[in-house]
Amino acid sequence: MYRSNTCGELRISDVGKKVTLAGWVQRSRKLGGMTFIDLRDRYGITQLVVEADADAALVETATALGREFVIQATGTVVERASKNSKIDTGDIEIRLEAINILNKSLTPPFTIEEQSDGGEDIRAKYRYLDLRRAPLKRALELRHRIAHEVRNFLDSKGFLEIETPYLIKSTPEGARDFVVPSRMNPGQFYALPQSPQTFKQLLMVAGYDRYFQIVRCFRDEDLRADRQPEFTQIDCEMSFVEQEDVLNLFEDMMRTLFKNVLDVNIANPIPRMSWYDAMDRYGSDKPDIRFGMEIHEITSLVQGHGFGVFDSVPYVGAIAVPGAAAYTRKQTDELTEWVKRPQVGAKGLVYIKLNEDGSTKSSVDKFYSEDELRKIAAGVEANTGDLILVLCGEKRKAQTQLGVLRVEMGGRLGLRDPKVFAPLWIVDFPLLEWSEEDGRFYAMHHPFTAPKPEHLDWFYSDKKEDLERVCANAYDFVLNGNELGGGSIRIHEAAVQERMFQVLGIGKEEAEYKFGFIINAFKFGAPPHGGLAFGFDRTCALFGGQETIRDYIAFPKNNQGRDVMIDAPSKIDDVQMDELFLASTVNEENA
Repeated sequence: MYRSNTCGELRISDVGKKVTLAGWVQRSRKLGGMTFIDLRDRYGITQLVVEADADAALVETATALGREFVIQATGTVVERASKNSKIDTGDIEIRLEAINILNKSLTPPFTIEEQSDGGEDIRAKYRYLDLRRAPLKRALELRHRIAHEVRNFLDSKGFLEIETPYLIKSTPEGARDFVVPSRMNPGQFYALPQSPQTFKQLLMVAGYDRYFQIVRCFRDEDLRADRQPEFTQIDCEMSFVEQEDVLNLFEDMMRTLFKNVLDVNIANPIPRMSWYDAMDRYGSDKPDIRFGMEIHEITSLVQGHGFGVFDSVPYVGAIAVPGAAAYTRKQTDELTEWVKRPQVGAKGLVYIKLNEDGSTKSSVDKFYSEDELRKIAAGVEANTGDLILVLCGEKRKAQTQLGVLRVEMGGRLGLRDPKVFAPLWIVDFPLLEWSEEDGRFYAMHHPFTAPKPEHLDWFYSDKKEDLERVCANAYDFVLNGNELGGGSIRIHEAAVQERMFQVLGIGKEEAEYKFGFIINAFKFGAPPHGGLAFGFDRTCALFGGQETIRDYIAFPKNNQGRDVMIDAPSKIDDVQMDELFLASTVNEENA
């Protein structure tokens, strides 16, 4: 063995023991003729010391050590004269008798420290070096711990972990598929799964009534901090269940995770809110309920006073920002420009200040008296010292814009504490979304989501307004403004599934071609079933108090979907192109 102990293991009780450690040189420094070396491995850091009167060869070897050299070091554990309370091994050090250089290292392009001096791009290029840093080590340890707890919990509830294929048939699930050409089937392609949706339903038909998988999924879509082209889900499905059964079980799972991983007790029971209430009150179907600042409709309070902007729209909504009446004109102007950004999309912003001296000040003073402004303030439940922010337009669009503004103000006021956890179930989603551009309905979740049983009459109606009223038997688990998981009770009857395809404009021939295998399976005694999938990477990031998921993935992609460490994606040679019966149409100058 190269080592008798790890670099995070030894304590004051080990004084006097002869030990051998192995790891990477974090730093080396000389002090008064002595050489001090910080040796690091996955488990921690231990200080090594070479005395001034040590063997000359040992001193020479210690002096030659550079950052990130891999060494084996043997010596005796002694008590440190100057202890370091910042590390677990800070009470001891190793008085060295021998150093064996196992491998030398080039000088790394950035410091391997808690806070590195390397930018994101350079650290991504040398990800294997970045992974040596303690923050990423803690992130991957947390990921492992959560996965372990998930498996233990689901195993205790009778779930089987079953793998499903990665090479499947392309089916429409809301994002673009990654496709893989088949050499043995010229001109034909596999798709990488956006989720194991159809396979887990087939497992229910097959009688495996409790399935789960911590599984890779693939979606070719635009990226952001919490999105990757390949990501991981905690994917689950159950037979002979209704919505309440699913919510109760996975609520229990999340409480167990929070308690066992973070020693945090979350709400019991977890509150529930309909999709319609969430949009009306928070302008989002994944509301952050760690703070208030709810949206209030004030249309009737502001129309009919000669202000054409409000008089010409169907909806006016507002939020009251606590304690922000002290905002200067410069700050309110900056907010106005902020809401005009494409990410928000508002045309402008109206504000009302409820000043501490009891007066009011508004950007629409000439249209509203002091009494009228106070009635608006009462309608928004605003208090003295608050700043009221008003947006208007088409109802859902304006509410969404207010929701984005609300989250921004919550961040600016420090109301989004990552150590506070406020979970929520969102239920009663619309089953369908109407696209004016395409003149057709799309599934709000996916085409296998069941309508509420009490809404089946509307579901079979040919009237657009009836179909828009149908609620899905669906649910999302929301945490701190993030959709952490989502699922539904599935369609299990062939006739209902065929009706769903009809509503979505998927003809019988197309449905048979794309989904014939599952439609046929439903004809062989499919049980009632439903499930849920949690975003595993996002769960890890939120448990770790971070917004981005990248540090919780060992080898992530950048915002262009590239792995800059291995330089992928990349071209393949002409021989491979010919074997796969592919021809490139990309102009070499633009490649």
